[in-house]
Amino acid sequence: MRSIRLYPNLLIIHLLDALLICLSLYSAHLFRFEFAIPSNFQSRFLQILPFVLFTKIAVFHFFDLYRGMWRYTSVSDLLNLIKASLISSLILIAGILLLTRFKGYSRSVFLMDACFTVMLIGGLRLFIRFYFERFGNGQPDIRFTDVLRQLFNRSKSNRKHLLIIGAGNCGEKLLREIRDNAGLGYRIIGFLDDNPVKWGMKIHGLPVLGPIDRIETVCREHLVEEIIIAIPSGDAQQMRRIVTLCTESGVIFKTVPSYAELINGSLTIQEIRDVAYRDLLGRDVVNLDQVRIRAYITGDDIMVTGAGGSIGSELCRQLARFEPHRIVMIERAESPLFDIETELRARYSALEIVPVLGDVCDAGLLDSVMDRYRPHTIFHAAAYKHVPMLETQPWKAVDNNVVGTLRMVEAARKHAVDRFVFVSTDKAVNPVNVMGASKRVSEKLLTCHAVNQSSATKFMIVRFGNVVGSVGSVVPLFKKQIAAGGPVTVTHPEATRYFMTIPEACQLILQAGAMGTGGEIFILDMGKAVKIDDMARDLISLSGFEPEIDIPIEYIGLRAGEKLHEELGTAEENVLTTAHQKILMIRNEACDLQNLENQIDALVTICQHKAGAEIRRQLKAIIPEYNPVNIDQATNAHKTSDQDGRKIGEVGC
Repeated sequence: MRSIRLYPNLLIIHLLDALLICLSLYSAHLFRFEFAIPSNFQSRFLQILPFVLFTKIAVFHFFDLYRGMWRYTSVSDLLNLIKASLISSLILIAGILLLTRFKGYSRSVFLMDACFTVMLIGGLRLFIRFYFERFGNGQPDIRFTDVLRQLFNRSKSNRKHLLIIGAGNCGEKLLREIRDNAGLGYRIIGFLDDNPVKWGMKIHGLPVLGPIDRIETVCREHLVEEIIIAIPSGDAQQMRRIVTLCTESGVIFKTVPSYAELINGSLTIQEIRDVAYRDLLGRDVVNLDQVRIRAYITGDDIMVTGAGGSIGSELCRQLARFEPHRIVMIERAESPLFDIETELRARYSALEIVPVLGDVCDAGLLDSVMDRYRPHTIFHAAAYKHVPMLETQPWKAVDNNVVGTLRMVEAARKHAVDRFVFVSTDKAVNPVNVMGASKRVSEKLLTCHAVNQSSATKFMIVRFGNVVGSVGSVVPLFKKQIAAGGPVTVTHPEATRYFMTIPEACQLILQAGAMGTGGEIFILDMGKAVKIDDMARDLISLSGFEPEIDIPIEYIGLRAGEKLHEELGTAEENVLTTAHQKILMIRNEACDLQNLENQIDALVTICQHKAGAEIRRQLKAIIPEYNPVNIDQATNAHKTSDQDGRKIGEVGC
């Protein structure tokens, strides 16, 4: 059915090309004889015209000039046209030379004919591309007759005036993408860029109108209705300045993702989104040693636990780029597991995806899965992480974070997994809450196994702070509070946290996995700590409100188990640099594995009785640096809640 619909267009294309070839040859004669063609040359023109038509159409077919789509005519298509014109002209010259020795023919006519052919036929193709960029409706099956019919009837009054911030490579690609999608309804009026060398210059015919400070003036003069920030490498200070200027202009503004987010593919119009808080972090681009990462991922079987979570799902996306043989995804929550499975199957059809709905605490399940799929590398990201909730139910932190890790370690050793990468947290450093203490116990468990000479598995740990946009992040909470009209609740005006984006965290996890030889704790460079109060104010501003005026901020005090300031390492830990500028490393000393396992067994026994105070005391015995504010007070807070009849909730991995 499709070939039948295309046939009339193909016939029209051939007829137009034939007409232009005739016009080209005739124009060459006109110019050669100064618009007074002698009668003998007119007869020669009519004699060779069929030969010229046949030769050029045949050569054009050979160079695939009729297989391309005119709406996407590019430089490569024009180069093919030039080649085809030159080759066809050489064939004509050679044929006439052999048959007539050029008696009665002008040699210059054929040279001019080649030039006119490129100009006329190339011009027609560029004209059609110009139409689709400026007038096309974006429908892939539009016919050539529709183009002619709509050319002078298409109104541009409904097009939004668009301004692009950033006249670099990203801005240029964005311009081409928008022009190739005329159905989007945008009319780009120009660019703004702080590089004075670019001022007054043009990109594909559109001007660079000056520095970014002129946003408000340009928007007013050109009736700009939307702004797109096309600076994916912008730092925090630059993005904050641009966002402030856009906000003051009163125009809707969006941004392209950072390079860390774009790493999975090239820029498309679908990637443009509203400015989010992660854009204001200004995180530098992560330079990955892709050779080393591919060396332990490509072609191998990989397992990811907690695959439906924020970190776990992004790890799966990043891993898929490096073409493993198989990704086994373990997740206890059904819907998130289904979502990531569906996404990966759609994007990576050649990759084998194995979703496993189950619990990392299920030793039988782990043994069965590892025996069947034999993973080469495991990324253990499954964990409970909500600090206040785990303070009231410490046995769940031990069950999932400690016992789950213990079962994973045992299964990895039994099945001779090559690499085991454990995703930890900055809350494990000098922990004051149960969640941090449980993760620190897991860290200690892995380092003990790593230095155990009988283990063939390389155990390594990656420790980092908060990730913007994760399920447990404060950002979603602030957004909900802003949407409700406030107040936005901040624990303390001086509280700080480390933040990085989810893609950046996962890229560095993969890099650390490539660097580890066993026993290391890798610390990701989180940059500067961010004040939670500043974050709340930025989010209010990004939402179009003014802090304390439109949306109030309320300070509620630190919650159970929370620190004023987090830390990524201690003075006692010997922190070393690595070959990667964003990754630091700690090497731990040997420990008594048997004693640690006995202590964990005792901890598990206590958890069966749900005795909060005893759990904390046993955690303190295992992790001396664990320093809960008040063990009995935290336990009594839970008892009161339980006695009031309120159901104690649980959260997934």
